[in-house]
Parts: sequence; structure tokens; C-alpha cells
Amino acid sequence: MLPEEIARRLHAGKPVFGTLVVSTSPRWPEMIRQCGLDFVFIDTEHVAIDRHQLSWMCQTYAAMGLSPIVRIPSADSTWATMVLDGGASGVIAPYVETSQQVRQLRGAVKMRPIKGATLSRMLDGQSESGSLDQYLANVSRQKLLIVNIESVPAIEALNEILAEPGLDAVLIGPHDLSCSLGIPEQYDHPEFLTACETIFRKARAHNVGAGIHYWGNAEEQAAMLKRGANLLIHSADIKLVQKHLSAELRQIRHAIGLSDSSPDQSDLAI
Repeated sequence: MLPEEIARRLHAGKPVFGTLVVSTSPRWPEMIRQCGLDFVFIDTEHVAIDRHQLSWMCQTYAAMGLSPIVRIPSADSTWATMVLDGGASGVIAPYVETSQQVRQLRGAVKMRPIKGATLSRMLDGQSESGSLDQYLANVSRQKLLIVNIESVPAIEALNEILAEPGLDAVLIGPHDLSCSLGIPEQYDHPEFLTACETIFRKARAHNVGAGIHYWGNAEEQAAMLKRGANLLIHSADIKLVQKHLSAELRQIRHAIGLSDSSPDQSDLAI
């Protein structure tokens, strides 16, 4: 799915689906393309992917019509422009807590290649020439801006964050949010679920997409959509391989009468 269609669906409250991709294998994109996803989420905040690898990944997925959305290491406009120059279809900025951060990211994502004093004036609401404004309106539809909401201060500032123009979606980081709430990894805790519902509800009231990167099973994922999410990043390639490989090895051992000696699976906090 192309970025412009993803944006339309996000703002209209329609669901879009992706997964976290960490593999840089050249065989991976064709396999991922066959999975029925709308986009791929490539994480450079927690995963060691260099710019050269990242650009190849982005260019390949984009050529297949599968938008690559990249989480940058920090909510910094320089990082945003770097991944977009490499071929990303959109940016996810981690741990955003203020509307000012969103404004600066909007300049990098939605108003490229404008820089310097002209960019500052335009971010302050001043209009430039009609042709430049039209050019930027066309550019902005080609790139997605999504920010992670993963702390109590972010929830407290959410109305101001959502009021910034150009924001396509907010995305809950469940691990960091649960820690900020003081209930680490308690994803079924009423306080965590209430926080998620608050984020979803406020985002939809502003016609902004709302989502979560979640590791639960299919029923838990569906429950998040029923609570108000319309942007779902389901698990990760590395986690899904671990899950299915472990299950099949257990079946093989059981079939030949061996007891299962595989270690417990550990959750990945990405």
C-alpha cells in the first residue's frame, strides 16, 4: 500500500496492518510481500541497521508497493531527513512528549526540502509563494509522520500533540508506557488498558490514526482494534520465527518420544 492510501485510511479510521522487520536478508522482502501486509515497520531505535542496509531495505520494499516506515533513534529532525533520503515512506519518532517536537518533525517530514529561516517562518504559520505551498502540499501526501506515545507526560500533552497539523498517527509503545505508568509489562492491567483507550479515543477525535505495536496473540490484537486502534504493528519477524520454530521442534520431539527441553521463550522489548 502506498503512503497516500495509508494516510487516507489512518485519518478515516480504517485499519492498516504491518509488522516489525529486522532481517536484512535479500530473500526477506519477497517473503514479506506475500503475507498480506499494508506496510513494514523497520526499527533503527533498538535494532542495529546501518544507513546503507536501511536504504536497500526501504528501496526494495517501496518498489514492491509495500511502504517502509522507519522508526528513527530519537525524535530528531536530522534523523528523519536521513531515513527519508534513504527511501523511507514515513517516519516513526520515539518517545515524543511535546507538540514542539511534532512541529519540528513536521518540518523534516512534510516540508522537505525547505530548511533554515524559510522553514521556521512556515512552521510559524506564514505562507510563502502559492507555487511553493502547492508543491509542499503534494510532497506532504507522499510521506507519513507517526509519533510514539509511550509515557505519562505524553498522555498529559496529547491534546496539544494531536492539534499539530501534519500528524498522521500516534503509536503506543507498550513496554515504555507500562513502565512509565509504574506497572512494567503488565499489559492486562486496567490502568494500562485505560491509558490505551484514552490515547485511541483522543486520536480518533482529532481524525488522527491511533495504533500500537503489540506482541499478543490474535485475540488480544483484535481486542486492541475493538478498543479503538486502527494502526496495528503485529509482533516481529524474529519473534514469529522463534515462536513457530519452537512449536514445530516441540512437535517433532513429541512425535519420537522425546521430552521437550527447549528453553522458555522470552519477550522482546522493542
